Parts: sequence; structure tokens; C-alpha cells
Amino acid sequence: MTKALYVAALESHSGKSIVVLGLMQLLLGKMAKVGYFRPVISDVQEGEIDNHINTVLSHFDLDIPVEDAYALTQSQMVEMFNDGRKGDILDSIISKYKELEQRFDFILVEGSDFSSDGSVIEFDLNIDIAKNLGIPVILIDNAKGNSLEEFCGNLGSAVNTYIKKDIELIGVVANKLRPENIDLVNKRLNLELKDKTVVFAVPRVANLSHPTIREILKALNGEVLFGAESLNNQTGSFGVGAMQLHNYLNHLHENSLVITPGDRSDIILGALHANLSDNYPTISGIVLTGGIIPEPSILKLLEGFETHVPIISVKQGTFDTTNAVGNIKSRIYPESKQKIATSISLFNSYIDGELLLERLKTYEAKGTTPRMFQYNLVQRAKTSKKHIVLPEGEDDRIIEAASELSALGIVKITLLGNKEKIEKKAMQLGFDLSHLSILDPGSAPNFESYANTFYELRKHKGVNMDIARDSMLDVSYFGTMMVYQGDADGMVSGAVHTTQHTIRPALQFVKTKPGIKVVSSVFFMCLENRVSVFGDCAINPNPTAEQLAEIAISSAASAEAFGIKAKIAMLSYSSGSSGKGDDVDKVRLATEIVKKSNPELQIEGPIQYDAAVDPLIGKSKLPNSEVAGQASVLIFPDLNTGNNTYKAVQRETGAVAIGPMLQGLNKPVNDLSRGCTVEDVFNTVIVTAIQAQEK
Repeated sequence: MTKALYVAALESHSGKSIVVLGLMQLLLGKMAKVGYFRPVISDVQEGEIDNHINTVLSHFDLDIPVEDAYALTQSQMVEMFNDGRKGDILDSIISKYKELEQRFDFILVEGSDFSSDGSVIEFDLNIDIAKNLGIPVILIDNAKGNSLEEFCGNLGSAVNTYIKKDIELIGVVANKLRPENIDLVNKRLNLELKDKTVVFAVPRVANLSHPTIREILKALNGEVLFGAESLNNQTGSFGVGAMQLHNYLNHLHENSLVITPGDRSDIILGALHANLSDNYPTISGIVLTGGIIPEPSILKLLEGFETHVPIISVKQGTFDTTNAVGNIKSRIYPESKQKIATSISLFNSYIDGELLLERLKTYEAKGTTPRMFQYNLVQRAKTSKKHIVLPEGEDDRIIEAASELSALGIVKITLLGNKEKIEKKAMQLGFDLSHLSILDPGSAPNFESYANTFYELRKHKGVNMDIARDSMLDVSYFGTMMVYQGDADGMVSGAVHTTQHTIRPALQFVKTKPGIKVVSSVFFMCLENRVSVFGDCAINPNPTAEQLAEIAISSAASAEAFGIKAKIAMLSYSSGSSGKGDDVDKVRLATEIVKKSNPELQIEGPIQYDAAVDPLIGKSKLPNSEVAGQASVLIFPDLNTGNNTYKAVQRETGAVAIGPMLQGLNKPVNDLSRGCTVEDVFNTVIVTAIQAQEK
């Protein structure tokens, strides 16, 4: 079973607490440790606790500190969104969620409330959160106040939006229906959402929308006169006590709230006696309006009642009080035992919890989102801190990325170059380099040792000691030798130097892994909703079929090593058996080589790019393929195609391209593009550190 479920609403006051409370009760009966998380909560006063969190944690006695049960307040979220920091919103949520994920067997995630200024962005935000957390959704909507056409149309549109974003909906709850409309809505939604999800219809229950006396007291800023111990009484209907008592008594109903001016002692005393009588329904409370307190003799009489119905006094007049009570949007609090019990009972009666759990068992996350991928990279790098050398230490981008990486404690960094120049530049740019090392190859303590090692390794190629010393003055050679000698775990270069200049030393003495003939590269392309692996886009100009097959196998291994399920598409200008010519024949042969040598791999080729990544096109062109339309590893037939395609995708879609990451070397040495950004450097260093962990 998947480890989490996201409960999302389409508007405020949807009644999602029914689903949350019911599911939590069900899950705690199935698992030892169930967690609860809210990505975004409504703003709360200092010292107060979000009501949803307080209710769930206290009622189910969950061992979660309040500050761990949410990521952001709504005002924080809106501020970050308005500042163009949507990525930071998701990063904060992912980080908090992942901390809980380590502690619990299952996490129930409750979406936002649509309760203030941020509501206009919350629909999309809920989708983004569910997508980035990689968990399925149960969607709930409130039917109250909508026509059948409006309600079913809105819900159907929302379902389609979620599905288009590759989010699995394990269920839809149509809530707060008139009981007589249950079958009608069920039939209509099941027809519209057939084969998309399962539908549950829940009737409207009056006492869930009626406020408690405590809520009325707070909303009207009232004063408690009697019955403070009964403020959690649940109100039913309410009416104004303005007529004579004998007429008013006929208007009392179960859990009636009596609203009357404070000087109507006849109504007050009559309602209290009615509450004691077996012939009249129970009174939930009395609200005295106009700021009028009963006379002392009446107060003395009221004190003599053994069972105190809560009586509160408010400043507002009777008309304003009645309107205010009618406008209160009631909530469920930890003390609302009756509402909690009603909610759980509703869930058990109208929502098939066991069916939802069965659907969770078959859920399979559809790929990894870019945010989750990058988060996982950082977390993996932190598990075993590696030492990465950056030869181009005098470049501004390298200095900034190194400073950030070092400050975050993700890796140990050594910069190569003139120490005075690097420190001066860092000071001018405002970056702190105090936590990393700076080495000038010519004055480094191990310079002679490195030169001698290089001489021994390359003397058969005509290298003498003078050439060896000159080579070690080159930062690329010196950095590579640090990796070779174990003085660094990996190297990242190429921001200033060419690809050949970066990888030539590695090919000369770091060498390839046993059984590997081809050093190749991949980019991790962080697209809008998925991460794809592109190879080879940096090293091999025109690989043979055999080389192409090895690139595909290496790329699949890289994808799996970084948590991406490998489905390999061998790209060409035609799909299936339709194309002819040397270029497509090469791809076809490479595909067959992979199938024979690694039959466990899922591979398709030749196949066009659109058929590889678009489910509809893939199904139409190759209907029986297990890869078409869902490829995660895309192998290009030559460097010209691969390099241009990755750059086109990167520039036109805004995708983050992490890499190139070199495959096949004994130790990790990775190349940067000379047009790289600080983010590119940062990500490539992290990838290199993870590669080093595998050694």
C-alpha cells in the first residue's frame, strides 16, 4: 500500500473533516503508526493552534508536535507566491512531509481550507502538492447551494484536471446533499466519472453545521453568566423569544437555542423549566441580547437550578444577534465530541473505507517530479558527505555555488586556483568561503607526488617529468589526480574549459570501469511534471549500434540509481518497422542488442520522440508497447540530435537540465557546459557526490 493519501477540497466548508476523521479512525485500526500532516494552515493568533491539527492530534492521541504537523501558514504561502517563489513553497512542504514520512507507516495529508486571500491559488497548489509528494487524492466538494448541473459540472471538471496532471483520484465525495438527492447525484456522477474514479454521496446533517454555544460566545464576544461547563453544547434550531411564553413554548425543538432580550425573565425561566420537563425538548443554551443582565432576584433564582443550561450575554441587539448566529460557519473542535462522533458515523455509513484502502494497495506513483527529485538528491548527498574538487575556482559561478554547498553542509569542497584571487572575488561578491579549502596546484604540498604519479602512469606514452610537472599545473589534471589518488571523491569542471579538456585526464588515468568500453553522458531533464534521462548529449558524436546499446544500458542503470524507473526509448525519425535507411537500422540493431544482453530491461526502438513521451500518440503508433508514451530514458542516435534536443527542451520549456553526468568511469568526473548557471553547478556537484557514494 502507498504510504499516504491526500484529502483535497474544492472550496471552503466542504466538510472534508468527515473524510479526515473517518479515515484516521479506519487507518488506526489497521496500522501501528499513522501520521497527520497539513501542508498549509489558516493563519492563527500567536499562541493558538490550527483547529484541524488540534482536533486530530488530540482526539486520536497522535504523537506529533504541532510544529511538525504543518509546513506553512496561509500568509506565508501567499507572500512566497507573490514573490515568485512557488518553488520554495513546494520545497518547504516536501521537506516537512519527508521528516514525517520517516516516522510513520502511513500519513494522512489534509489540504487547504480556501478560507482567505490565498483561496484563488489553492486549487492549483493542492494539485502541485499532491503531485510533488507523489500520493493519490480523495476529492471532496460541497453540494450545498448549487444546482445539480453546476455541482456535477464543477466536480467533473476538477476530476479531469487532476487526471490530466497524472494524479490518481482514488475517490470523490459529493458532500452535504439533500437526502432526497443522494441517488440522483450518485447516478449522475457515476455516469460522468465512469472509469475515472469511485463516487461516494454523503447527505447533509444539520447538527454538523450548527454552532456550539462556545462558538457563539466567541463570535459575538459574549459573557458567560451560567453553565460554563456546558459551552460545548451543540445547538439545533434557534428562535427569538419575543412572544408570550405560552406561545413560545410551542416553537421549541430538540437542542433549541433561545435568543431573547436580557429583561425577558418570563422567557428565560420558562425555557429552563421546559428543559427540565419530560414534555418538552432539551434546550442547548440561552443568549441574552442587548447587553441587559437580568435583575438580581432573577439571577438568584437562576443560580438555584441544579443543572445549568449555558446562558450568555451579548451586547448586540436581538435582530443583529440572530443574524450573526445564522452566519456562523461552525467547525469541529477537540471538545466537539458529538460532531466528531457524527462525522465518523457518516463516513462509515456512506463512504466505503475498505474499498479506498484496496484502491491504495494498487496505486503506483507515476514518476518523480523535479522538486521531489532535487530534494531527494540533496538528502542522499547528505547521508555520506563526500569531497568534491572544483578546478575552476576563480569563476564567479563556481564561487557562489561552492559557498552555498559548503554552507549547507552537503559536501566538502576544494577550489583550485590562485588563493588571493579567489578570496578577493568572493569578498567582492559577498560569499563566505571560510568552510572550504582553496589550493593553488603549483604550491600544493602534494604537487611533486602528483607529478611523479602522472609520470609513472604515462611514461609509456612519452611523458617525462617536465611534461608531468607542466600537466599538474593544469587545474583539470591536478583535480583529476586528486580524485585518482583518493584525495577527493569526485570532480566537476567545464564552466570555463571545454569538454575535451575536462575529461581527457580522466580517460588517460582514471580509466573506465571493467567491462565498459564507452564513456557516455546523461542529463537529468527536470520537466514540468516529470524527470527524464537524456543520453548521450555530450560525449559521443556518432556512436555505432554496439556503442548505442551500451549507452542505453548505462543510462538505464543511472536512471535506476537515482530513483527513476527505467523505460528506454531508442529514438529515431520513425517508429516501429516503418522506417528504412542506415540511421534507423542502427537504432533498430542497438535495440536488439540490448534486448538480448539485458532482457529484463523495458526498451522500445526505433521510436519517435512524441510517441515515446505522449501517451495518446504512443498508443496510436505502438499500441502493444510497454514503453511508448511513458519513456523515462531517451537515447538519441547521435550527439548532434541529442545536444540540440536537450538545449531546445531546456530553453523552450524552462526545464532544469542536471548534468551532463558521465557514465562508465572508475571514479566520478563530470563536465559542465560553459553556459552553465550557478544552479547547474550546484546540482552537478550533488550528482557527483551521490555517484561517489556508490564506489
